[in-house]
Amino acid sequence: MAMVRSLDAFLNGFAKLYLDQWQVDLRLKARDSKKGEAMSVHKFVMAARSEVFKKILESDKFKASDGKIETITLFELKQEALEAFVEFIYHNSSILSEKEKKHVPSLYIAADKYEVLLLRDLCRNELIASLDLPNALNVLELSMITSDKALNDSAAKFIVRNFKTICKTAEFKAFVRKNPDFSVELMKASYTQKWSVRYV
Repeated sequence: MAMVRSLDAFLNGFAKLYLDQWQVDLRLKARDSKKGEAMSVHKFVMAARSEVFKKILESDKFKASDGKIETITLFELKQEALEAFVEFIYHNSSILSEKEKKHVPSLYIAADKYEVLLLRDLCRNELIASLDLPNALNVLELSMITSDKALNDSAAKFIVRNFKTICKTAEFKAFVRKNPDFSVELMKASYTQKWSVRYV
């Protein structure tokens, strides 16, 4: 039992530091954060979880801050999604919490941008597992933003298998206007039932 408590204390050490707000030295804001609203975090934790944050924090702007607590705005996240992002950063977890699952699309984009690879992979898996008729085109567009072949193939195959239904939707018409070349590829694949030389 003592071993379990020790392991739990070890694995949740970053989370305890965050909850205690012990020596926080960086603020994060979302695109919709109200004036003065920011989440206080630790530079070393952000750098440990993300190579991109590490590079940002090594930049001259942050080196010359003279002890001043700097603020970084994550424009791809709204406030609730930012809270879920920080929760993930500080907790050692191999599954998404319910709070994180509510913000999977925006967390996926942020995780890809900031190279929080475990979060990106978990979000990708969640997006693939939750593919359905109403969200398939949105998932496909997400995959195109991040150039994620695995997500792209999964979403495209789902759309090809369900093309007769999806092609009748207003969402598909909007998708065609934004992505005419890719739409042609989907239409061809729906005819041959092949995507990337594989049968769907």
